Amino acid sequence: MKKIDIMDDIENKAVVDDDLLLEHNQNSPDQESIQANITEKDSSMRNTSRLFIVLTIIAVLSGVGTGFGSFKLFANKSNSTQSDLALQELPSAEKLNVGDIFGSKDESFKDSAEGYLEMGGLDGEGSHKLLRPGGESQTVYLTSSVTDLTELTGTEVKVWGETFKGQKAGWLMDVGRVEVLKIDAESPAEE
Repeated sequence: MKKIDIMDDIENKAVVDDDLLLEHNQNSPDQESIQANITEKDSSMRNTSRLFIVLTIIAVLSGVGTGFGSFKLFANKSNSTQSDLALQELPSAEKLNVGDIFGSKDESFKDSAEGYLEMGGLDGEGSHKLLRPGGESQTVYLTSSVTDLTELTGTEVKVWGETFKGQKAGWLMDVGRVEVLKIDAESPAEE
């Protein structure tokens, strides 16, 4: 009888198949939802990355466009100002008067010099030179983006402008403003 009781116990108890349990654990609904969540998050991260890259490109292009537009706007404005000043015609030497001022109305130039204005620069530096007492070491070589200095050649002038470092000239100045001091001036004697 003992044998029969054991058999009845086995039949009454559920038989557990290890392979079946393993398969159910692997395909459980929780595992499938976790896999779906991972896929959704991965897709969401890719979309966020793409959006970030697109917005970054738009921001950079907008910045470059704004900068270029500002540059063009201010370049056109400064070119028109310079060309208006450059178009200022100087009277001929016969119509010059002492005290005449040509060029920019701005009086805040940091450099100035006085002397006899003569044509010619030094090895391509400057279009004119300002001869001053003391010899060659005191000569100021001049260029001007505002005024044509040719009509003032042979006069004594005071110039205002900005000094630049010359390659060969000891003193190279871009003239922005000129005042006529003496009309029939003479070149200073070289010492």
